Amino acid sequence: MGQFIDYGNFDFRRVKNGDFIDKSGLLNILNRNIDTENSFMCVSRPRRFGKSVAAKMAYAYYDRSMDSSVLFEGLEITKSPDYKKHLNKYPTLYIDWNTFANVPVNDRLKEAQKWIVSDLKKAYNDLEEQDDLFKALAEINEKTGERFIMIIDEWDMLVRDVEQDVQDEYVNFLRSMFKSNKANKVFLLVYMTGILPIIKIKTQSALNNFVEYSIIDPGRTSKYYGFTEQEVEVLCKAHDMNLELMRHAYDGYIIGDQKSMFNPFSVMQSILKGNYNSFWSKTASFMAIESYLNIDADQVRTKIIRMMNGEEEFVRVSSFRNDMKNIETSDDVLTLLAHLGYLSYNPENQAVRIPNTEVADEFENAVRFAGWNELSKAVGQSQQLLADTINLKKDKVARAFDDYHFEASSILEFNDENSMRCAITLAYYAARPFYRIFHELPTGKGFADMVFVPLPNSSRPAIVIELKYDQTADTAISQIKRKNYPKSLIGFSKRIVLCGINYNKSTSKHEVEMEVIEAESTL
Repeated sequence: MGQFIDYGNFDFRRVKNGDFIDKSGLLNILNRNIDTENSFMCVSRPRRFGKSVAAKMAYAYYDRSMDSSVLFEGLEITKSPDYKKHLNKYPTLYIDWNTFANVPVNDRLKEAQKWIVSDLKKAYNDLEEQDDLFKALAEINEKTGERFIMIIDEWDMLVRDVEQDVQDEYVNFLRSMFKSNKANKVFLLVYMTGILPIIKIKTQSALNNFVEYSIIDPGRTSKYYGFTEQEVEVLCKAHDMNLELMRHAYDGYIIGDQKSMFNPFSVMQSILKGNYNSFWSKTASFMAIESYLNIDADQVRTKIIRMMNGEEEFVRVSSFRNDMKNIETSDDVLTLLAHLGYLSYNPENQAVRIPNTEVADEFENAVRFAGWNELSKAVGQSQQLLADTINLKKDKVARAFDDYHFEASSILEFNDENSMRCAITLAYYAARPFYRIFHELPTGKGFADMVFVPLPNSSRPAIVIELKYDQTADTAISQIKRKNYPKSLIGFSKRIVLCGINYNKSTSKHEVEMEVIEAESTL
């Protein structure tokens, strides 16, 4: 048994022993591309979105050293007429660049080739090549006629956060291996996975013979990386977990034609731990994005603030060079954050947003360490404001908004009701882990400005907020009652807090009126 070739199906067997979600339909896409003009593939998704599981599955399927039919029994791929045609039929190389993580980065490429060639010598005794991986594979092809399937996981480790000379050496290595005249003869299929799409040289991909499937443009691979809502629903039923709480914490990704995709790592951790905490920091901390938040600072800051308020931001993804070193504009920053999984990209309107509360927590951490002092202070005050609102302390709420107005004046301008609504949403940022927050919610006889619906199993009251600008707080409360805004909240909470807020432009002061009603009552 080898380390890189003839490795066997042990890794996939371990995957199958857990809560396995059948993504084997992906193999149909790979099979269709074998020995075609589309046989060079690169799939990029954020960390922990199932790329390594897919790579292990593909290796177990193609590797000729073991019979994997038992592992695939009953899976979607077995329905394909080509299933047995490709099952365990090929010499298959599996390279995970994490294997070489302890090798000094400047020596990693050279040492990796030596290790892999050494492993090839065990499988092919008369191999003469010592150091160059592609020369070794070409030699085997010339002597035996065998053609390879190559699976590379974390392909982009040597283009992320490395010196330019290391990056250049690695890109040249990939080009010499996969763009040479002999590449089509040596390889039946090359399947690479990573976080970033293939780096661009000027405006062209460094490996323009590869078909790319990114989180921005996933093509037919959209449902195979990440969990769909239907898949999470099955898991929730099996483990007595709450689907609505799963949605709130880990849903929110739009990937191609899939409008509701979950972070699979976080879902599985939630099931394992039996809670709905944030697990994102276990895959990557806020430090991974902190340095990017001050590039094109004014634009990035404004757009991040809007997204923290639940809004979407248009982004031009075409300028991004798929390179974490050459980031120049806010569009570059937001596109990178989408590839990293911190933002969800909607191809229909070409906009990004923060997908869920788990990722929102990381943005809160990030702004604290990015030097955004006013925003950090405003978010930090949010917990107390939420508590005072629930406890009907209207004077404290009014004074908190006065203070917040002063602190936030450099962030947002209070020049109309829309900007006031944006500011108040940010002020209630701490409510996001406990509530679904709706703007202009159709309810009763109109549209409520802001409605906070408590998540399942919560004892917190619902909150209805009506905003007025240069009027009175009493007018706001009267409108809530007259138009029966709490009507749609019956069944979600036993208590409903009514909160009317008026901003007086001439005094820069807020007036607040509050009361609580029982959800069963009608207004």
